[in-house]
Amino acid sequence: MTCSQLAYRIAFASLRGITPEMAMEILARTGGEEGFFACTDSALAGVLGIGARRFSADVRAKALEEAVREEEFLMRGGVKATYFTDPDYPQRLGQCEDAPLMLYSLGDCDLNGGYFLSIVGTRHATPYGIGFVDELVRTLATQCAVPPVIVSGLAYGIDVAAHKAALREGLPTIGVLAHGLNTIYPAPHRDIAARMVRSGGMLLSDYRSVDTIHRGNFLARNRIVAGMCDALFVAESDTKGGALVTAKVAGAYNRDVFALPGRAGDRYSRGCNRLIATCGAQLLAEPEDLIQCMGWPVREADGVQQELFPELDADSQAVVDHLTAHGDSPLGDISVAIGMPVPRLMGLLVDMEFRSLIHVLPGGRYRL
Repeated sequence: MTCSQLAYRIAFASLRGITPEMAMEILARTGGEEGFFACTDSALAGVLGIGARRFSADVRAKALEEAVREEEFLMRGGVKATYFTDPDYPQRLGQCEDAPLMLYSLGDCDLNGGYFLSIVGTRHATPYGIGFVDELVRTLATQCAVPPVIVSGLAYGIDVAAHKAALREGLPTIGVLAHGLNTIYPAPHRDIAARMVRSGGMLLSDYRSVDTIHRGNFLARNRIVAGMCDALFVAESDTKGGALVTAKVAGAYNRDVFALPGRAGDRYSRGCNRLIATCGAQLLAEPEDLIQCMGWPVREADGVQQELFPELDADSQAVVDHLTAHGDSPLGDISVAIGMPVPRLMGLLVDMEFRSLIHVLPGGRYRL
């Protein structure tokens, strides 16, 4: 089968278990991707000096067939493929021994410029964790001379809170996905994902559109979240979870790792407290501490007084007044109290959440 160079690269990258170092050795011995796929089983075994069952002719033929279809998908969807030898492959990630050979992306974000901060945490985020993430991103946006790109996994909880905070503050944000770019998981985050792409951010994955989504993908993608960044911040986590795995990987990559401390009895602070106690992360109590520890340059004061409270329209003010008087409230109570139909109110509440006026709590309740 005669294919394009991109198809050969897609097929080669799809053969799991090949590290960049191994790939360079294999390609050097076979004369490149096309030569690798042209080899017979016996010739390949002789060239590599090992049994080539994992790279049998049938396996390679199937990979090429899928690669041709994947190339068509990339063309239709405007998806960019970045190979590990391309000059625009993210250099930070390229330093990691288990970096993926191919990355697929939607969006236009410079993966080799400025600073990158990954923010991870539990899917069961509390107002404490979300509030600190909001404050951290706001501080980075207003005080850093070169505000960082915010990287996370687009999952529920802390991940999506980080992406939302970045969108509010005008920072590019990258969502690292555990599946191909033919879908968005979880589905309720499709609108946020679209906004990320439109706002100078990116959706990034090392999975093809034909790859099956399974649980192991989510742990595997954490190496990209860790490898893409200069520093990683764990906002909240129990004693087990993907956030702690990502922190461990980031530490192995020699990245700076920070964690938000919490009360000893709080379930979703136990993981962070343990990270700090075992020197797996630096304690982060104030957003400014991260800027100082990383040595990121700060903006000079311009003497302009910032507006402390945004000007609210009548509908938003009615919601604020109700929550001020009654505290946490479900959607139905707010609708009745301010006399607004639920469909219209839901749109208003989404807008208020993006403006950092309210938090959405578990169970469909809202809080200032």
